[in-house]
Amino acid sequence: MSAKSDIGERIAALCARRRFGMRPGLERTEALMEALGHPERTFAAIHVAGTNGKGSVAAIAASVLQNAGVGDVGLYTSPHLVFFNERIRIAGRPVADEVLAESLARVEDVARAVAAEGDGQEPTFFECATAMAFDIFRSQGVRLAVVETGLGGRLDATNVILPVVSAITTIGLEHCQYLGDTLRAIAHEKAGIIKPGRPFVLGQSIDGEAREEITAVASAVGAPMVDPGVSVERRGGKVSFEDDFRTVSSIPFALEGSYQMENLATAVAALEAFSSTTGIPITDEAFKAGISSVSWPCRFQILSDDPPVIADGAHNPPAAAAFSESLRRFAKGRPFALVAGFCADKDVASCLKSLRSRFSAAFATETPSERTLSADALADEMRKAGFKDVCTEPMWRKAYASALDWAMANGGGVVVLGSLFLAGAVADESKTDAATGGVRIPSERLATS
Repeated sequence: MSAKSDIGERIAALCARRRFGMRPGLERTEALMEALGHPERTFAAIHVAGTNGKGSVAAIAASVLQNAGVGDVGLYTSPHLVFFNERIRIAGRPVADEVLAESLARVEDVARAVAAEGDGQEPTFFECATAMAFDIFRSQGVRLAVVETGLGGRLDATNVILPVVSAITTIGLEHCQYLGDTLRAIAHEKAGIIKPGRPFVLGQSIDGEAREEITAVASAVGAPMVDPGVSVERRGGKVSFEDDFRTVSSIPFALEGSYQMENLATAVAALEAFSSTTGIPITDEAFKAGISSVSWPCRFQILSDDPPVIADGAHNPPAAAAFSESLRRFAKGRPFALVAGFCADKDVASCLKSLRSRFSAAFATETPSERTLSADALADEMRKAGFKDVCTEPMWRKAYASALDWAMANGGGVVVLGSLFLAGAVADESKTDAATGGVRIPSERLATS
């Protein structure tokens, strides 16, 4: 058996742990950390939570830190688009297969021991993936990492770390069965990443009861909120920002979508808080280099110019609304077709209500995941939401090809939206930078974040 097929089988076995479901709580992750010798204590971290934008904020922060002369910076995010390796990055590069294999062997051994010595419950896929990330950071000498939560914050597996700075990007209704069905309840869960005496920053759109709840949690644990007064402006393909410490102008910025301005402001605020807390300087040049080189695929990613094709992983109502506004500005009256696929546990109806006015045609398809909503069910939801021209095609490649034909015939464009599994598959098919190498296993895409 080749090394490639061996690691492929190992990753497939890891992803099979999705059958244990999502079980919020830190007990199993804490047991994994203890059995591994506490790798989570070997690196400093910025911890990022939020309904939307947390991946972009984490990617920007890691890119700037990588250019700040602090050594190789780790980045842990979820889910992956195509390759499992994408979740764990060091110095901007997905971790190598051989490193992944060595860590997976260690984690699988301790996972079995944790289950046997505890209540018999096996650690979940995400708990093991998180343990692998922290184990790899330690084995590869990473001393600074940016860590994105998977779901929520307070009971998320990543919350075993003690970060230098915590950042909360946005608050919206998502995963209500786990996090609660009000903004205040969800804000309480996200605020669980805030640690006693450690500073935190908030996204600029967080207000009302969500902001009140987060600041109440922070006050209870004695954590100071840092607001460096970041303002961001975009002109064409360049951004400028100003805060209490600096003004940096005319930085090339590849992340499209108007919502990325708030994400950039949050990342800058977190980095300023990190620098102030640690005394580690982050120069204007590091900000310029990091922001100009950041890549975060399938977030309003333009895959093609003729016809224009955009891939985006918006899969909850706030993200769909933000995408809709960005598309309005981008389209400038040009007609667009929607190729959509969602996992069945998403609030698809609310997402579609935000999108219906932006599209002249719609193609309902299915995602590369066994959790997909069927194309027929999605087509019904599209019609209920007011979409007029709806085609049903379960095979995403056929749906995408038909949408491209429609765009060419109508002088329009195509949006591929919904599940990141779908957006990543189309981006990979389009030979973009969505994935640059690693372990490709079809069953990987079935894993939850």
